[in-house]
Amino acid sequence: MGQARSTLSQTAPVLKRAALWLAFLAPFFYLTYGGANWLASQRAHVPNIAFAWESAIPFFGWTIIPYWSINLFYGLCLFINTTPRDVDMLARRYLTIQLIAIAGFIAFPLEAIFVRPATSGLPGFMFAVLGGFDKPFNQAPSLHIALLVVIWDHLRGRLPRRARLVWHCWCFLIGASVLTTWQHHVMDIPTGVLLGLFAAWLFPRDARSPLANFVLSDDPKSRRLGTYYLCGALAFLGLAALFTPRSAAALLLLWPAVALVIVAVGYFGAGLQIFQKRLDGRATLASRWLLAPYRLGALINVWLWTRKMPSSVAIADGVHLGRFPRRHEADRFATVIDLTGELQRPSGTSTRWCSFPTLDLTGLDMIQTLAAANLIEAARPQGPVLVCCALGFQRSAGVIVRWLLISRRCENPAEALRLIERAGRRVHLPEESIHAVTEGLQ
Repeated sequence: MGQARSTLSQTAPVLKRAALWLAFLAPFFYLTYGGANWLASQRAHVPNIAFAWESAIPFFGWTIIPYWSINLFYGLCLFINTTPRDVDMLARRYLTIQLIAIAGFIAFPLEAIFVRPATSGLPGFMFAVLGGFDKPFNQAPSLHIALLVVIWDHLRGRLPRRARLVWHCWCFLIGASVLTTWQHHVMDIPTGVLLGLFAAWLFPRDARSPLANFVLSDDPKSRRLGTYYLCGALAFLGLAALFTPRSAAALLLLWPAVALVIVAVGYFGAGLQIFQKRLDGRATLASRWLLAPYRLGALINVWLWTRKMPSSVAIADGVHLGRFPRRHEADRFATVIDLTGELQRPSGTSTRWCSFPTLDLTGLDMIQTLAAANLIEAARPQGPVLVCCALGFQRSAGVIVRWLLISRRCENPAEALRLIERAGRRVHLPEESIHAVTEGLQ
């Protein structure tokens, strides 16, 4: 009896919070969705974005069942939580998706051009109910797909292992049904995925929002770098606007545009939290996919700068300095000390990975540099250590300099830099980084 009472006292706040959110979100969804549809219907001409080959996509009336099932999971997921904070996190994801999608539907309405064939039985009834409020205007980004991304992510970690395969398959059916019910065009799907990933990134499961502690940076260099990335984002947006009328595929340019905006916000003041990188070098699923275009660019940059250089060089006593390693390169070391925020550890590596995330091309943090340098000395007895950043020129070199100084292997930064260069690695440490690695030393 006592245990049952305790369980009830723990679940009651969750159920209450979920009921309150659902009482708000459900009417808000239908009112805003219907309102956007009505506004689009008042326009003399609503464009469409579709590929010519989409007419070959088959219509399967029975897929209206998985299509409709997302409504059940939408409400159910609010109640499948362990704390009120988890409920709030999911509800804020829902609300973010709704607000952004509706703003897009009002500003840039699109129309579905396929006319569904007559359908009987249960699917026919469900299509008739759907047609009562779902007009063919709210297309990209697909609200259905954006919500599916969040709902799939919410339940996949809460289901027993044997049930996950069934869940993944059902979610695939839900996703495919937006096409096989002729509710959406193809490009509505990736834009919906992008919106869902953004909502999941904005409200991560086990951390605060990456924008929660945003304070405009007072570092001119960080603001300048942020401006560069923002200009890149605007360039991709411009290209998307220019070429989308010619090809629907141009909407994919929104992906690098969003990624670069997020990176710009990081330099403007949000900091390295934008990468959502954990101490083991891994990043959240939303961060991995949402920022994939930026990470791809970073990896290409690494290759361009270091393709004619060794991946790492030995500095002293089993400690190596190098660029960000591939899996087979990381596996040669007992410990990897990673200074990048933008890159994640190679999948499959069994090497001990210790991450000290930093923003590229910004000044080193004294406390973090000292912690990484101390870890080098502590890790050496277990085997060779690699200290790396993207290129191995600045962030990791600064940590190596700090380690050489605190371990008394070198007397001053100039001597440490000469030792690194004799080992075969050119470094580029600006004055502020030299100050960070020497601050506090006697």
